[in-house]
Amino acid sequence: KGNQPEIVMRYVMYHGTTSQAARSIMATGFQQSAGGMLGPGVYLSRVLDKASRYPIKHPEHDRVVIKVVVNVGRVIVFDTAWVPPRCGMVSSGLEEDCVWDPNRIQIISAIKPRPRQPSAGYGAYGYM
Repeated sequence: KGNQPEIVMRYVMYHGTTSQAARSIMATGFQQSAGGMLGPGVYLSRVLDKASRYPIKHPEHDRVVIKVVVNVGRVIVFDTAWVPPRCGMVSSGLEEDCVWDPNRIQIISAIKPRPRQPSAGYGAYGYM
């Protein structure tokens, strides 16, 4: 039967952060967070508007978005989720992704965030 070729799925994604954290990430790469709504990993979105909203309650002039390409591997999809009040997620209706393994992330560039637009709802994906 032999080995089956591996199907590689790559997505362009975005990570919103502060300018200081962006400099560190650009120099040393991403580190897995200790936790979060989707568990430990690196939180990203395929939607620039979503990443542009982070970090929450941080001055917009000091926000940076890091553009990356991710080899997503195994994907777990959630199209709805209960979100506790004041949990820190942005109500946007735009997907949020968690990449468990930072080694799957290739940094492309740091870019300016998009101006914030109001919206509502939640969406989430977990990438193993």
